[in-house]
Parts: sequence; C-alpha cells; structure tokens
Amino acid sequence: MTIPTPTSEGLVALGGAAPAGLPDELTLARLAGEFFAALPGGGPSPAFARPEVPVQAPAQAPAQVQEIRLGDVSPRLSALAPATPVEATQQPLDRGAAAGRPAAPVFGVPEAYAAALPVVGTPPQAPAQVAPSTPYYFLGESGAASSSAALPLPDSRAENRVEPQSLGLPGEAELRGLLAEIAGARTPAEAPAAGHAKATNPGHFYFLDQADHPARNSHVPAQGPIQAGFDVQAVRRDFPILQERVNGKPLIWFDNAATTHKPRQVIERLAYFYEHENSNIHRAAHELAARATDAYEGARNKVARFLGAASSDEIIFVRGATEGINLIAKTWGWQNVGEGDEIIVSNLEHHANIVPWQQLAAAKGARLKVIPVDDSGQVLLDEYRKLLTPRTKIVSVTQVSNALGTVVPVREIVALAHQAGAVALVDGAQSVSHMRVNVQEIGADFFVFSGHKVFAPTGIGAVYGKKAILENMPPWQGGGNMIADVTFEKTLYHGAPARFEAGTGNIADAVGLGAAIDYVERIGMESIARYEHDLLVYATRGLLTVPGLKLIGTARDKASVLSFVLDGYRTDEVGRALNEEGIAVRSGHHCAQPILRRFGQETTVRPSLAFYNTCEEVDTLVAVLHRLARGKGRAR
Repeated sequence: MTIPTPTSEGLVALGGAAPAGLPDELTLARLAGEFFAALPGGGPSPAFARPEVPVQAPAQAPAQVQEIRLGDVSPRLSALAPATPVEATQQPLDRGAAAGRPAAPVFGVPEAYAAALPVVGTPPQAPAQVAPSTPYYFLGESGAASSSAALPLPDSRAENRVEPQSLGLPGEAELRGLLAEIAGARTPAEAPAAGHAKATNPGHFYFLDQADHPARNSHVPAQGPIQAGFDVQAVRRDFPILQERVNGKPLIWFDNAATTHKPRQVIERLAYFYEHENSNIHRAAHELAARATDAYEGARNKVARFLGAASSDEIIFVRGATEGINLIAKTWGWQNVGEGDEIIVSNLEHHANIVPWQQLAAAKGARLKVIPVDDSGQVLLDEYRKLLTPRTKIVSVTQVSNALGTVVPVREIVALAHQAGAVALVDGAQSVSHMRVNVQEIGADFFVFSGHKVFAPTGIGAVYGKKAILENMPPWQGGGNMIADVTFEKTLYHGAPARFEAGTGNIADAVGLGAAIDYVERIGMESIARYEHDLLVYATRGLLTVPGLKLIGTARDKASVLSFVLDGYRTDEVGRALNEEGIAVRSGHHCAQPILRRFGQETTVRPSLAFYNTCEEVDTLVAVLHRLARGKGRAR
C-alpha cells in the first residue's frame, strides 16, 4: 500500500490549517515512528523519518509518496560467527537461557539459523548475539527494540505467561492466534532422562526424534553450540533465477525433485564453451577440437570421481537416467535375460525403472517381480530375500524415491542380489544431489543419474558400469564415434565407453555437468546433506501443524521430499494456490503411480528441497497451507 508523507504543505492544501481534531505534523510523525518501531524487527519507517534539518519543498510540489512493504519488517536471518571461540567444556546449546527466559524448543533448524543463537558461556563483556526466540522468525525476536511486540514463548505455566501488547493492526488478533497455535503445536516433548532409551516415534520420523535436542543430532557436537558451516544466502546469490518473481511474489522453488536450477558458474561455463571451445571431438587435429575433447573427457573424469568409480572408462554419457536404464535393458538385458528368468524392482520405482524392464520381460518371456514396502514407505528386506531365486538375473532399484523421499538401503539390496548370482542397478537420479555416492562402496554393477537433478543442464546424464561388464556388452546404437573399423562385411567397435556413445554427443552439456560437479564439491556434499537434513526436519514440523494435511511417506530415512494431500482440496488446486504466492511445487503422480496407489492416492502435492531453499521459504509455504486449511476447500 502507499501512504503519502504528511507535510505542512499538504495540510495547507486541505484548507490552510489542520482541521479540528487532526494532530499536527509533529504528532503524526511521532505516532508513526512509534508504530513502526513497535513492529517485530522494526524501526522508524523511511516514509515517516524526520530529517535532522527540515527542508522546505516548493508549495506546488506534490506530497512525497513512499511505498511501505509490511512484509519486510522482519529481518532476514543469516549465519553469525560465534562471539568467542567455542570451548569443548561448554554445555549444549540452551535457547533463551542466556536471556533469562524459559528455553525455547529446538526444532533441528539449519545451522545457518541455529548459529545466530546466543552462545552459552560467552563472557559478559562479549557483545550479545541477538537471535529469534524461536526458529520461526515471525514469532518475534529477543531484543529490547522489539520485545513489546514479540510473541511470547509458549509456556503452560500460568505465572510465566506474558500477554503480548496489542498494536491495533487489522486482523492482528487472528494472526496472533494462528501463530500461537503453530508455536504450541511445534513444541517437542521433553527429552528422555539420561540413561533411558529414546521412545520410538510413532510416525517413524527418525529426524523428528533426533531434532528434539541438539545433543541427539548426529552432526551436532554433544558439547558446545551449533557452529555455522553453511551460508545459504551466499549459495542463493549464485543462482540468478532465484531473483525471479511469479505473480508479483519472489519465486520459491520447491520443485527440485523435478529439476534443479543452475548456478551462474554452470551458465558461464556453457557460454565459455560456445565462445572459445565449440567443436566436434576426438577426430580432428585442429586446436578447437583439442579444446573440446579435453573439456568433454575432463567432464567424464569428474563424473568418475564424483561417483567413486575406478576409472573414467566406466562412465558413459547419456541424455539422463531414463536413457541410461534403457541402454542397460537393451544391451545387458537383451543379452542375458531369457525365458523364465526374473527381474526384480521395488514398489518405489519411477516409471523409467519399470517400463524398460516390462518391455524386456514381455519380449523375452521373463517375469517382473516387485519388492513391497511397509506403511512408512520403506522396502521390506525380508520380503525381498524371498523374491530372490537362481532365476533372478537383475535387481534394479532407486536409491531415493522421487515420490516419497525414502532413502533405500541399496548396499544391502545389492549384496543380496550378488549372493543370488544376479547383477544390480541403482537409479541415483534423486540421490546424487543430496548425499555423497560411492558406487564401489555400494557394490552396484550399474548406476545411473541425470545431470539436471544436480544443478547441471538438461539432456545430459551418465551411466556407471563395472568395466568387466561393459566390455562384454553389445552396443545399442550404431554410427560414428563408436567404431574402430567398418567394411561392408563387418564392423569392429571401440571398447567402453566409446562403443555406447554413437554419433555426436551432447558435448557442451557434458562440460556443464562437469562444472556443476565442481560447484557442489566446492561446497561439500557433506555440508549440503547436513543442511538439507535440517531443512527437511524444519519443513516436516511445519507441515505437521496444518490441520487436515496428511504426509505420504514417513520412512525413518528420507531425503528432501515432502509428499502430502490436504483435506478438502484436489492436489492441483493446492498447486495452483501455492503458485499464486510464487511457490512452485509438483502436483500429480510424479511418474510413480504404483507407489502412490500403494497408499491409496492417485496424486499428491510434492514440495522438494535443495540446498538453496531457506527456512523463510518454508514459513511461507506453511502459512499458505494454513490459510487453505481454514478455507476447507471453499477457495476453488
């Protein structure tokens, strides 16, 4: 909204003097300043700031107009360095204790937020670190400037209740009631006493169990405060598209399981390739061919290192995970699967890891068997063991479910497949951007992933295959680049990986994939995994406060996916409502219809997280869902 700044000229224009009952200019300015200072995180509004030296404007000049964005009154939270070095003897972080108020609950928020909390044990002379009284910044701040307007911490003891001062804002009572309800619902149960076993979470959210207290988080030291190890705002500055606005609102990209955005480093690497290196590869003697070949093969080396492969000869460039699985089914599968043989997949699979095996089974007379999942969405290993027989030829499973976020125990699945004499394929499309992968530790015979899921361009991906297996596989396409010699009588093929890369490959985007790998490795996959884990905890807690919202997929091990349905709404209605607020989520079956039907759903709403998402964005998502829940399907 816009509010004209009161001026003496404006009052004269109304009739020369201030009308009866209207405060003079000084009083208006003072009242406005007090109003804005009372808002959470507020201070004097620029629209009402009084200059040190009054400046007289020309009589004919219109009143100055300033735009006041009430949504900006709360400051963004960012990582703060500890005021003093952390000593190993310090006690675990106690929110609020240093400020003389009851300790606020710990929600497992990302380190960049938790690092802004007061450091326990800081010497009195050190400057205090101001921090939000709860992880939800809009619930108020602990600071003298905003203490009158901040919402109090939920406390069941009557003597400790503090009634917030009313600011007289429109809708204030409703807003405070909602926020108080959210804050109360998010208060975790008290930690079990020392020496007692931790109770099993009935909802199977292992990360909610661990989030109740920092000492129980595996990545948080038992002694000393949480350290800032990840600057999400610095990461966000690397992604130009995050500055976009949708329907007048800042873009919030929660559709990362469908595709991820590209950092400036990848975009600039692509531009550099086309400006300085563009050429076909391998077969020319000129300078640009050498540059392009070096860049392309350099990217192959980076993929091999990224996956922990033994050699770059084990890496085949393809368009993505879908093409990779089809390549394996139509080469190794066609060569090794026969009538009466068995192919095993899990109930969690993307269509890309179902359809190629169905096609192969139909063509060869083989049988497709499915590993079932439990009610949380995790595969049942005991049932899997029963499916394995001497006729099992290949087991093909995802490492992370794109529909539920379940992290599958692929090492155990691969080991059991090998014991039965079968080979194993792991679909890593949803895992490589969230966790460190080492194909040799997993033991997989094949591993596939798509570049666009890991901040690289679309149209590029990779297949890892053990060298001994690749060397015995026939090519699946014919053309240039993959041949050693051709006559009209016969063709001799190169060894792997060249024999599987017929024609001109996607050279530039392979180079872009290498740049994306460089980018995430500079940040560190461990840091990314730790931040995203905490953000998932934070988002899960937020969604669980929304009345009528049901999470689909509650496995103890999850990664970055929050699939849900909301009472009173079709999933596409929720998706459209979120889009109106600039929030991008996927609503539909996510190319994983069998697993959704296992839970009685045809579609879900699927927010999915990446390391450039923030708690503030989660807050916006939760607030919109609360508004929809109050409407109970009326806003269609």
